[in-house]
Amino acid sequence: MHIEQDILNKVNEWLTPTFDKQTQVEIEKMMTSAPKELEDSFYKNLEFGTGGMRGIMGVGTNRINKYTLGKNTQGLSDYLKKSFPNEELKVAIAFDCRHNSDTLAKVVADVFSANGIKVYLFSELRPTPELSFAVRYLKCHAGIVLTASHNPPEYNGYKVYWQDGGQLVPPQDGEIIQLIDSLQYSDIKYEANENLIEYIDTKIDEVFTTSTIENASFKTPKTAKDDLKIVFTSLHGTSIKLIPEVLAKAGYDNVNIVAEQAEPNGDFPTVKSPNPEEPEALAMALALAEKTNADIVVGTDPDSDRLGVAVRDLDGKMKLLNGNQTMVIMTAFLLEQWKRAGKLNGNQFVGSTIVSTPMMLELASTYGVECKVGLTGFKWIAKFIKDFPNQEFIGGGEESFGFMVGDKVRDKDAVGATLLVCEIAAQAKASGSSLYQELLNLYSDLGLYKEHLISITKKGIEGANEIKQMMVDLRENPLKEINNQRVICIEDYQSSKGFDFMNEEEFDINIPKSNVLIYYLEDGSKICARPSGTEPKIKFYFSVNTQLNTIANAITTEENLDLRIKNIIASMQLN
Repeated sequence: MHIEQDILNKVNEWLTPTFDKQTQVEIEKMMTSAPKELEDSFYKNLEFGTGGMRGIMGVGTNRINKYTLGKNTQGLSDYLKKSFPNEELKVAIAFDCRHNSDTLAKVVADVFSANGIKVYLFSELRPTPELSFAVRYLKCHAGIVLTASHNPPEYNGYKVYWQDGGQLVPPQDGEIIQLIDSLQYSDIKYEANENLIEYIDTKIDEVFTTSTIENASFKTPKTAKDDLKIVFTSLHGTSIKLIPEVLAKAGYDNVNIVAEQAEPNGDFPTVKSPNPEEPEALAMALALAEKTNADIVVGTDPDSDRLGVAVRDLDGKMKLLNGNQTMVIMTAFLLEQWKRAGKLNGNQFVGSTIVSTPMMLELASTYGVECKVGLTGFKWIAKFIKDFPNQEFIGGGEESFGFMVGDKVRDKDAVGATLLVCEIAAQAKASGSSLYQELLNLYSDLGLYKEHLISITKKGIEGANEIKQMMVDLRENPLKEINNQRVICIEDYQSSKGFDFMNEEEFDINIPKSNVLIYYLEDGSKICARPSGTEPKIKFYFSVNTQLNTIANAITTEENLDLRIKNIIASMQLN
């Protein structure tokens, strides 16, 4: 097959003595036996997306390896020196259960230390939210987590955090990428200064655990805690290090852990995908819940920032909640707690994202609290906290099973969210209700909102071009009608412009630019198209809603909304 010259130039560079012999041997093997794989490994550089940088492990510029991460770390080191002249620079580094995460974390630590930067390194795997906490606690200038979140086993990744404990946001990410791109691989300093590397573990565990319990506990009686039966699974990930301990210290003793999934393992042997968004990932936990007659199931992803929740419905059957539902339940509980404590004075806010349920806006308004809505990714919610220091942040979430309680952690935090959701379930059960009943009460008050996500995977160069063309078509030939409903508004976050077809008016969008399109229909439906920033996918988010006349009609009403979503998907020819 023909390979473009610019790709061959990169390949030839990687065959020079700057790169180790093993790397060169693997490239030569691909040149003779796997030219397509060679092309995919070098056709572009890995990019920062919504969740940092993720990619398949292997050799090449489009892969996660010691050289791509070394170059990133060298660029970040140079940027830190430029940003904080005459300061003693400090960074914190954590890693998850994935293959090579520990060795890659040490490579990153070596490069930082070789550049004269103090490194606080976790010697064993730890949850991502603990790293966010550690950055602020240790007064670091930046932090790194080696993780690919819920991606398949062949992936790894590199998430960068700044002084505030939140992930990098523009313009810093762009400035750092420019600096990285200007470097040669020969510029990377790999010779570690071991005197600058300090291993941290239990001292951070203790303060993080204490902070989590203080932040996510709400005076639940011990009898209520004892009465709540919990099933927990870490899905072979990092949360096993802390969540069982947090629950125990908070007074929850009635916890059954899925033993087969408790051992950290980068192969994730018992699941197809270690993603609590996927119902199949919680199958073993649900089976254990039936065996133990549990009230609630909680499962977390490998780096412990997302959580999936299942609870008993009104018929006593286990029901998986989606990320929008858990976000609404937790936000409503927090708002009510703040109200009862007399802490709401109009100076508070909650956070959400443009692809999450509009129900968050309705909920916040009923408490007289602002709901700030940003782009996809928790880095934008963390940025709200930094940008509005005179306002108090209550909590926030996004549809992809993430939630943040308060501002101690500046990223989605399954450790704190697990404790919070158990507090809600315990209090509800003690009062003769249930977590599911509380959700239905919210639907009765605010309307029943139903969301759905479909991801269309398009791999490789051809796939990237197909995704690009889909977005071009939706922009340049916008749909005027979907499912027999008029399109009344389109928001284009790439051009920062929207158009209201009802009033024939164009308006500005005051949110950072992003390759996202949102269609609004006359019946209140919302459709969002967004290429993934970290995976070869284009995602379509659907939100529909209607009034819930009585809780007795909840199932029928939800089925009607499901049918509406199905018809929208068919109308857009996305099946």
